[in-house]
Amino acid sequence: MDKHEGRDAGTIRLDDPWYDALAVGWGEGGEASPPTPAPDGRPGPGASEIYLEVQRSAAFQEVRSRYRRFVVPATAGFFLWYVAYVVAATAAPGVMARPVTGAVNVAMLAGLGQFLSTFLLTWAYARHARLRRDRAALDLRWTVFEQERGQERNRARGTGR
Repeated sequence: MDKHEGRDAGTIRLDDPWYDALAVGWGEGGEASPPTPAPDGRPGPGASEIYLEVQRSAAFQEVRSRYRRFVVPATAGFFLWYVAYVVAATAAPGVMARPVTGAVNVAMLAGLGQFLSTFLLTWAYARHARLRRDRAALDLRWTVFEQERGQERNRARGTGR
């Protein structure tokens, strides 16, 4: 997608895949047009075949594995940290009530640590997505968009005869 400069800097280009996805009625109960036959008489690939092909691709599998390599350990770690906090609060109230500074005790610091770890995990997830997955996922999206656009061109040529 190209950047616009000048008077129309904030406009969306019509070949933006996210814009077209909404414009064609995805998720709005729109009717899908049937695949048109290829020149040799066989039916052309439909949208579901395109998505299945992309799902089987090595690029898609790499994006999924990068996602899982981050999310599974992060979720497990955060869940264990949360369970440890709850267990400590119920099983060791004396430890949690131990004062650290003034009216601040261990339980308060651990509770604030829950919030802090949530924000840190959110930041780490967004950073990981931006650095490791977004570019590859956008490339996959453009691949699907180009294949669907090619189907539409073939349909238009087939009906325009």
